Amino acid sequence: MSGKDVQADPTALPHPSGPDIPQPAEPAQAQPWLEPVTMGDNGHKGAFGEQFVQTLANAANLNVSQSRDRLGIDWELTYPGRGGTRRHPKILAQVKCWNRPEDAGDSWRYPLRVHNFNLLSGRDWYEPRFLFLVVVPGDESTWVQAGHDGLLLRYAAYWACFHDSAPLEGRPKDSTFTVPVPKANLLTVQTLHGLFGPEFRDKLEAS
Repeated sequence: MSGKDVQADPTALPHPSGPDIPQPAEPAQAQPWLEPVTMGDNGHKGAFGEQFVQTLANAANLNVSQSRDRLGIDWELTYPGRGGTRRHPKILAQVKCWNRPEDAGDSWRYPLRVHNFNLLSGRDWYEPRFLFLVVVPGDESTWVQAGHDGLLLRYAAYWACFHDSAPLEGRPKDSTFTVPVPKANLLTVQTLHGLFGPEFRDKLEAS
């Protein structure tokens, strides 16, 4: 090695030589543009259950209109009448969405508020009223499966009619009353049509 001074390479990076040399800052974490959406709460379940029923009713080619739910009704379904039949019969539906089903043999056992039960029971109504119970998985991320070959909604909806039962008098309206919803009463396009039959209207005194 010669005694000449070594020339510094002008292209070389500077070498930090002391504790006061500032270090490069950590890259800032990008803030999410949207906040996480709350999933599976009562509002989410209620909206999903109502749309589940509306999808079935639309597939059944029924006229569907939403109620303001002041009288325990979520959907009004009207059958398109034809000549020689009763014109435009209507049924009313209260929809509940349930993600914690209690399996009790042949029927679901649903804890319905007494107030809601009293708005479905008895005979003093002009139109037949039904409870539509939409049973969904506990994991809300599995309620819907979308693919190129179809849209799958889980699990299913069932119907129950309480016109043969008397309203519950003298009980707190916010208490619950467990009602049976038969598993045989699967809600389909065909069974929706069947709910407009005269056997349900014959249960009513005011029709």
